[in-house]
Amino acid sequence: MFSPLTPLDWKRRAIKYYPEKTAVIDGDKEFTYKEFGNRTDRLSAALLDAGIRQGDHVAVMLPNTHYMLECFYGICQLGAVMVPLNYRLTAKDLAYIIKHSDAKMLIVDEEFTKPIEEIQNNLTLDEIIVVHVDGEETTLTGVDYERFLEKLPENFKLPEIEMDENDLLTLNYTSGTTSNPKGVMLTHRSNYLNAANFLHHLRVEHDDVYLHTLPMFHANGWGGVWAVTAAGATHVCLRKVDPPVILDLFETKKITLLCGAPTVVNMLVNEPKAKEVVIDTSPRMAIAGSPPAAALIGKAQDILGLNMIHVYGLTETSPFILYNEWKKEFESKSADEQATIKARQGIELAFSGETKVIHQDGEEVGWNGEELGEIITRGNVVMKGYYKDPEKTNAAIRDGWFYTGDLAVTHPDGFIEIRDRAKDLIISGGENISSTEVEGILYKHPDVLEVAVIAIPDEKWGEVPLAIIVLHADAHLTEEEVIRYCRDHMAHFKAPKAVTFVEELPKTATGKLQKYRLREMFWEGSKKVN
Repeated sequence: MFSPLTPLDWKRRAIKYYPEKTAVIDGDKEFTYKEFGNRTDRLSAALLDAGIRQGDHVAVMLPNTHYMLECFYGICQLGAVMVPLNYRLTAKDLAYIIKHSDAKMLIVDEEFTKPIEEIQNNLTLDEIIVVHVDGEETTLTGVDYERFLEKLPENFKLPEIEMDENDLLTLNYTSGTTSNPKGVMLTHRSNYLNAANFLHHLRVEHDDVYLHTLPMFHANGWGGVWAVTAAGATHVCLRKVDPPVILDLFETKKITLLCGAPTVVNMLVNEPKAKEVVIDTSPRMAIAGSPPAAALIGKAQDILGLNMIHVYGLTETSPFILYNEWKKEFESKSADEQATIKARQGIELAFSGETKVIHQDGEEVGWNGEELGEIITRGNVVMKGYYKDPEKTNAAIRDGWFYTGDLAVTHPDGFIEIRDRAKDLIISGGENISSTEVEGILYKHPDVLEVAVIAIPDEKWGEVPLAIIVLHADAHLTEEEVIRYCRDHMAHFKAPKAVTFVEELPKTATGKLQKYRLREMFWEGSKKVN
C-alpha cells in the first residue's frame, strides 16, 4: 500500500480531474491540462527514444516558458534527473556545471545559446535540443525542440517507472562566488514536501492564477512548478521580469499569486504604471531571497494592494524552512507595525522539519529578540548533500543539522528574524552592525530607490559601514544628508561612515544583491570579499 512521495503524481491528478482547465498561459499560447500532459508525455517518449534512462541527468537552460514547465515533468517522470541552469552564468561556469553534473543532454533556449556556442566543442553531451525563439539565430548544432517531440508516433506508450522517493528529482547548482558552484541534490520526497508547504502556507487554490515572476531554475521556482499543478490552478509564464508587462498581466490575466525577491517588489512599486493600474484580485505575493525592508513591504501593500507573505529558505532546503504566519491579533496594529512584523522570517512550516537559532556552543538563543546566533535546520526538506562533494556536505551538515550561515534573533513569540548573513555582518570596534538593519532605515527615505550596505576597511575601527545607494530619478541627496538621516533614526555607531551613489547594484537572476561584488572593490585580497 506504500506510494512514494513525488510531486510528479500531481500532474496525473490534474489531468484526471481538470482535463479542460487552462493549465498554462504563455503569451499567445494556452494549454489545457490534457494538452500540457500530452506534451510532457511526448517529451518523455522522445527523451527515451534518444537514450535517456532512469537516473540519467538532463541539463535545461530555459527562461520561464511552457517549455521549462514541460521539462520539469517530461524529464523527471522518466526517473531521470533535471539539472536547471541559470542562463545568466558565464560560459566558464556553465561548462563546469554541465560537466560536473554528468548531464547527457542539454535543452536550451535559442536566446541563451551564445555561451553554449563558446563551449560546445568541450562538452561531451549526447545531444543538444534547441527551443526556437522568433528573432533569434544560433550557430549551435542541435535538434529543434518541436521536431524532437513530433518524430514519435501518436500511439506511443510510456513505460511504468518505479520511483523511490529518496532518488534525485533535481540537481540544482548554487552560484559560486569564490569557488565553483555546488550541486544541491534534491529528492522526490524533499520536493514533494516543500511543494506541500507552498500549497498550504501560500494558500494555493484551484482558481488561482499564478504568475511565474521567479525564475523556475531557482530552487525549482521555490516549488511553484509543482504546487500550482497540484491545485489544478493556472500557470502564467513570464519570459523576463518586466514591470509594465507584469502590471498589465495583473489586470488582463487577473493574477492572484506570485513570488519574488525584494528587488522585484521594488521595481514594481517604483514603476510609473503602478499608480495607474487597477488590481482587484488582492494578489498574494511570497517574498524571499534577502531580508525585505519593512518600508518596502508597506509600499507594496499601499501602492499595489499586494498581500505580502514573507518566506525564508535556501536551495539546500528545497527551499522553504520558515514563513511569516499572519495572526488576527496583528490586524489591530498600525500599518508600520504590521510591515515590521511581516519583515520577519517567521516560524517553521508545517512539513519542513525543525529550525532554530543557536549560539556557537550549540545552545539555542533566548527568545528575547536580542541574542544573535546562526539558523540551523533539520528534517524533510534538507538536501541529500552536495553532488560529488562529501567534504562540503560534511561542512554544511553536522550532527544531523544543516547550518545556513544566516545570523538571526528569535522573538518572544518564536518568530525568527535574520539580522545578516554571517559574511555580511559588520563588526566595527567590537560592535555588531546588521547591514540589513541599516538598509531598512535607508529604504524609508523617499529619495532612495535601492541600497546595499557593506563593510569597508578602517584603520581605527577595523571596519565601518558604507552605504551604496541608487537614487530615484531626479532625486538629489548628499553623503552628509544620508549620514545625518541615519544618525537621526538609529544608534550613531550603526550609521554609515561613508556613502557612494551608483547607477545600479549587481544582482543575481533572482534579484538578490551580490554584495561580494561590491566588497571586491574595497577588500581586494581579503577574506572579507567572500
